[in-house]
Order: sequence, then C-alpha cells, then structure tokens
Amino acid sequence: MRQPETKKSCQNNEGQQEVEELNSSRAFLQCLELILPWLTSQELANVSLTSKSLNQISKSITHRRSSDASRSSENLPIPFQNTADDRPYAYFIYTPSQILPSFASQFRRQSWGSGGSSAGPNSAGRLCVEPVSLVDELGESVSGCDCQSCEDDDRCPCIGLNGSDVASECGPSCGCGLECRKRLTQRGVSLRLKIVRDRRKGWGLFADQFIGKGQFVCEYAGELLTTKEATRRQEMYDERLSGAHLSSALLVLREHLPSGKACIRMNIDATRIGNVARFINHSCDGGNLSTKLVRSTAALLPRICFFSSRDIKENEELSFSYGETRLRSNGLQCFCGSSCCFGTLPSEHT
Repeated sequence: MRQPETKKSCQNNEGQQEVEELNSSRAFLQCLELILPWLTSQELANVSLTSKSLNQISKSITHRRSSDASRSSENLPIPFQNTADDRPYAYFIYTPSQILPSFASQFRRQSWGSGGSSAGPNSAGRLCVEPVSLVDELGESVSGCDCQSCEDDDRCPCIGLNGSDVASECGPSCGCGLECRKRLTQRGVSLRLKIVRDRRKGWGLFADQFIGKGQFVCEYAGELLTTKEATRRQEMYDERLSGAHLSSALLVLREHLPSGKACIRMNIDATRIGNVARFINHSCDGGNLSTKLVRSTAALLPRICFFSSRDIKENEELSFSYGETRLRSNGLQCFCGSSCCFGTLPSEHT
C-alpha cells in the first residue's frame, strides 16, 4: 500500500531536481551575459567555440557591437557596415572626449554588447574626464560667464568664432547649460554616421544623411599625450605594424602662436581609446572636413573638432588632409582616389 507513495515521492524529487538544474542553467547564462561583453573580439571568438549556448550569446553580442560603435555614448547609434570581408566591427575602447593617460590606464576593458546600457550622451557611464581648468595668479579657478542665456554675442563674454581655424565656446565654469548654443561641440555626435569597410582602405567614416556646409560633425577624441610619450608610441606602432595593412590613429597638431615665435603641440592617440573620428581617412585634395581648434572658457586645453567644409551627400565618405609632409621613404600607400593623390600617406618623424 505504501509503494505508490514512494514512487510519487521519487517523481517529486526528480521534478524538483530538474527545476533546480534549469534555474541553475539560467543563472549561469545570465552571468555569462554580464561577463562576455567585457571580452575583446578575439576572446569572444575563442569562447564562442566552446559550446552551442556560448556561441549563440557571442553572436548576439557581436550583432549588438556592430550596431553601435559608440556603445550608446552618443546621441545616435553609429553602426558598422561591411561587405568587403568577414570582420563585423573594429574593437577599441570608446571615449567621446579627450582623456589623460593617467585616467586611461584605469580602463583596460569596457563593456560592449550587453543587453542594455545605461550610458548616454550625458550620463556618468561615459568614459571621459573633466577639462583641466585655468587658474589666475591667486590660484583661483577662472570663472566663465554668468549668462542665463547666451543668445546675445555682445553681452556674453564667451565670444563666438574667433577665426577660420579657431573658435571659442562657453566652458565648465559658465552658468549656462549644455543646451546653450555656444556649446555646440560639447553635445556629442548629433548626425547620422556609419563606419564602412573598404578592401583597400579598411574602415572609413561615412555620412548616413545629408550634411550641410559648416555643420559640426565630431571631435577627435583619445588619449592626450606628451610629445615624449607620443614619440615612444609611434615607434612602437611602426614596429608592430610594419608590413601590415594597419596604421595607428595618433594625431599630432601644431598651433602657431600669433607671435610666430612658438607653437603649441597636441598629441591625441585614438589607437586604443578613441571615438568615431579615428575612422576618418585622409584625402590628398583636403577632403570634405575642416579642422578647428575649439577653446572653452576657463578650460586650459582646446579640443580638435571637425566641421563640414562643403555640402556632403548621404553615403559620402568623410575625409580630411592629414598634412602635406612626407618624410618617410616607406610611407603607407594612399588610396584616397583624388585626382591629386600623391600615392603615399603624409608622414613625418614623430
């Protein structure tokens, strides 16, 4: 008479065990969903080969990565598109603004491809650093404007455009908000862009909409280096990339002071940590983008920003001139396709 009860008890135990195993499996997969987005592309590819479940999760992460290079750090997603080969995206750590190497060293990894992201154009999730501010002779921070609205250029001390290559904006000490029209370049990428792969040039940045002349496109973001460190890194990149169809994303810009007796040199390396500007290719004819130094009131360092130098059509590649100097005999081949192409990319001894 007790045998049916024993059988029923065994069935209950087996059912409970199956439920526990199912819950354990779900918890394990949820854990993987949190861990795998932190892996590099090579690590993710290796993990995907270990099991069917991991392969499916890896594919989902890869799809999300290819759908937005900015990891939700910009106002609009910036997708990768590739019909040239089997690379779905380019792996790098994203920052929408300049950062110091001491800050960058804390970010060896960055989550990319998770199911949801709390990062946004104005969130704390962005990898960025507060601008270094100017101080006066007494050691106090230089204040900005206290305007409630900066619509009137005559009243606001933060002047508008200073020249063809230099502009000024309200800064960190100003009383106005991010919506102020004198913070145009501080609001991130607000145009639809895409990153497209070419068999010869590699990845390139393209317009995904019409862009009118004079519009702000993006700034060149990355690690702000000393000249000594920039030289060391360029030598390292040259050694590692010799003979490969790769190149670094280290931008050197020199600003000559009005006196003509000195210049300020800025070294921004977007090779490991950068933003979409790292994909802008060179054009020997000057391209369709112009560079402008943008200074924010009370900020010590300017930022390098790109503006459209003419109307740009949808699906047109964005480009600018890397310079005219070609000092290296082994310079990389240029594929800009312009009628005045020199055949090699600009280069100098960093």
